[in-house]
Amino acid sequence: MFPSSFARRLAPTLLALLCLAALPSLARATVVASTIKGSDSIWLAGRTDLLIPDASQPWPGGMVRHAGPTPEEIKETLPPGFAVTAGSVIRVLDPASGGISFFNGFGGTTYGPEGNGVPGSSSISAFGGLSGYLGTQGALVGVFLSDGVPVSNPPATLDFTNAGLGINFLTLAPELQQVFYIGNGVTSGGVFQEFIAPAGATRVFFGISDSFNFNGAPGAFDDNDGAYQIRVGINEDPGNPITNPVPEPSGLLLLAAGMGLLWRSRRSI
Repeated sequence: MFPSSFARRLAPTLLALLCLAALPSLARATVVASTIKGSDSIWLAGRTDLLIPDASQPWPGGMVRHAGPTPEEIKETLPPGFAVTAGSVIRVLDPASGGISFFNGFGGTTYGPEGNGVPGSSSISAFGGLSGYLGTQGALVGVFLSDGVPVSNPPATLDFTNAGLGINFLTLAPELQQVFYIGNGVTSGGVFQEFIAPAGATRVFFGISDSFNFNGAPGAFDDNDGAYQIRVGINEDPGNPITNPVPEPSGLLLLAAGMGLLWRSRRSI
């Protein structure tokens, strides 16, 4: 048996090693670049249960379409999605760019990712399990989802008017299935915005907000030509990409405890 004095000295070291062993890995830092087409309806995020008919056909129960053919005849598409975990921090690494024409005919007026008009000039209702949207017209938006298919029980619509959240917030923590404004991902003062994944989140999607006259039921995607481009970091420090992942809060506490116990044990030996 070890002398009791040695055991007392060894105990802090063993406890410190246990703390460090239990330390969760730093939140995985990932960079993703994506093109969001004008047809990428945010309300189709995660809707793998839907069969999207050809653009020339009506779509009862789906996205509202023009009554007749459009010059573009664009078929709606599922928006791109990427893996996240609860607490993941999403940041745009470069201001989102590109342009989309939301009007009949090619080569028309285009809007950038920030959308057009004052915040609140677009008010779009919920669809399936995804909330509505209240913000600028045709903006780049996002939504966090779990692994389930969002078919019902949409959460409340976030208010991105100037009297509500506005579009110059620094940090936003939406609920699951709650559509949120991204725009170009930067405030008017040049600060990159943060979007925090809620509990239960496993995916984040980036898509387009649209409806007839940018108000009412989601739709009118069948004449949207163009695209937005976005490059985002998931759990990444924009000032030090990839090499500086963001630690989880619980990991920071365990790391501090472990290092402190190691320091004490070294002094007592």
